[in-house]
Amino acid sequence: MIGQGLKHHFQTIGDVAMLTKSTFQATFSAPFYWGRLFEQIVQLGIGSLSITIVIGVVTGLVMTLQFGYGLEKFGGTLYVPAIVSLSIFRELAPIFTSLLVAGRIGSGISAEIGAMNVTQQVDAIRALGTNPIRVLVVPRVVATVISLPLLTVLSGFMGIIGGLAIAYLEFNMPIGFYVNKVLNTINFMDVFGGMIKCAFFAIVISIIACYRGFQTKEGTRGVGTAATWVVVRASIIILISDFFLSKMLLLLFG
Repeated sequence: MIGQGLKHHFQTIGDVAMLTKSTFQATFSAPFYWGRLFEQIVQLGIGSLSITIVIGVVTGLVMTLQFGYGLEKFGGTLYVPAIVSLSIFRELAPIFTSLLVAGRIGSGISAEIGAMNVTQQVDAIRALGTNPIRVLVVPRVVATVISLPLLTVLSGFMGIIGGLAIAYLEFNMPIGFYVNKVLNTINFMDVFGGMIKCAFFAIVISIIACYRGFQTKEGTRGVGTAATWVVVRASIIILISDFFLSKMLLLLFG
């Protein structure tokens, strides 16, 4: 029983690796469906703007509130802008935004492709002589890789705005002082490092979602199961890989 389970897991990893390889090959060769890419950017990226803004603002509010009252006891309130801005851009914005995307976009992709698979639309695409990976997978993967890092930057910026509001209203911190502290603390690599993380998370989310969509069976019940499977697996991989990516980025950029 355990042996069969391990065999199944290794087979899944191998299938995902093969899909990843085929997707990269199809991405950098013709034909490329630009119309489908723009359609996916609107659907996946722009469709996630509102929830990204909410998460960014709330993260900034809560972080500033907690650090503000915690450091106030030691006279360290002036360090709040630096701590909050670094935490948001390096860790919180990439993680929270990616988990949000895994829930919203990952489940959506797997459900959409899964529904096409159980209704034999994927087989129809093959019958027309078109590669489903080029039509269905590549536009979604590229759109997610483009959208997620940009959404993360937006989330981080909104977090700074939220932190500024609490610092000014709750701790009477001058707006100019807060902004100067943030600008003197954050550098380009802090933001770029978060974007690198999110590009990796975007590949993980979209590839896993597409893979599970192609494996979907058993009608609508299978579609629901596939969406849950994608969210759980993608979230676990994001949380575990974040440690190793953070370690690598610290070694490379400090």
